[in-house]
Amino acid sequence: MKSLKITTDPRVEAKFNSYPKHIQTKMNILRQLVLQTAKEIESIKALEETLKWGEPSFITNQGSTLRMDWKTKNANQYAMYFKCTSKLVPTFKEIFADTFQYEKNRAILFELDSKIPKKELKECIRMTLLYHSLKGKDLLGYSKA
Repeated sequence: MKSLKITTDPRVEAKFNSYPKHIQTKMNILRQLVLQTAKEIESIKALEETLKWGEPSFITNQGSTLRMDWKTKNANQYAMYFKCTSKLVPTFKEIFADTFQYEKNRAILFELDSKIPKKELKECIRMTLLYHSLKGKDLLGYSKA
């Protein structure tokens, strides 16, 4: 894998540490999938970890902001959030159908006791991190090949 410059706002670590221990584990799995996916994309040279709306967020110069969080009001779920006006979630629904549980056009939801479909989720993350270069392509450039 290539080297990736990761800039992390110290508030991100504080946010991850603020989750209950069993939630920290789940959230760190999502975080590691984002970092791993970004490292695998040759054209991404830098990734910023920051807080947007109080949620851990990931930004590249080619992509749409990707956020994640767990909230006490839905304590049995955690989520990955996408810009609701983008083509991201509608495209995920078209490609992956029932692989994920969705919240309208803004999120993929995960139940605490469910297994994460990592291969498919990494593809969603890839499309998000590269969104600006993919948004004009059918299915955001996705190919099953």
